[in-house]
Amino acid sequence: MTRFVITGTDTGIGKTVFSAALAGALTLPYWKPIQSGLEEETDTEAVARLAGVPVLPEGYRLVTPASPHLAAEIDGVTIDVQALTPPEGPLIVEGAGGALVPVTRTLLYADLFARWQIPVIVCARTGLGTINHSLMTIEALKSRNVPIHGIAFLGDAVEDSEAIVAALGGVRRLGRLPVVDPLTRENLAQAFADNFDPADFA
Repeated sequence: MTRFVITGTDTGIGKTVFSAALAGALTLPYWKPIQSGLEEETDTEAVARLAGVPVLPEGYRLVTPASPHLAAEIDGVTIDVQALTPPEGPLIVEGAGGALVPVTRTLLYADLFARWQIPVIVCARTGLGTINHSLMTIEALKSRNVPIHGIAFLGDAVEDSEAIVAALGGVRRLGRLPVVDPLTRENLAQAFADNFDPADFA
């Protein structure tokens, strides 16, 4: 049964686009435990548009565009972490921002991942600073015994950065998704097929 959690080294790096590409390539349903911010297209809506796969209702839909712990407080919502259990079956789960984003005042996404024990794919941008951010993310996950399936890079090719992160982090380098412009379902599927091997996700 194929199940992956997608996390990132930061917010706004293209994690949702990668989630859509992977879900589409593997024909897997998608689930976002917590959506913060509803004014623009949500991550779930983006994946439905870009991947054409079944999308499951979010565990929580918060109006305020902020870290889940703060968005919930502003919205007057109490997040029940026990209820944030991924649905059964094959699935792509996408976290919010980076692995150390707070879900509540006392729990981080990485702590949830440790509970779930679903293999995690780390998404990392290729720009300046990515080595530090990527290695810290990998270290934070490993310190909690979170299984890491590999790392996927997003953006223009930076061979040395990509290679050294995988080597020093001791994780599998899955590939790199370039900027897709225009971002359509067809173009995204082609970009993923050109840069990733489906066998790496078996």
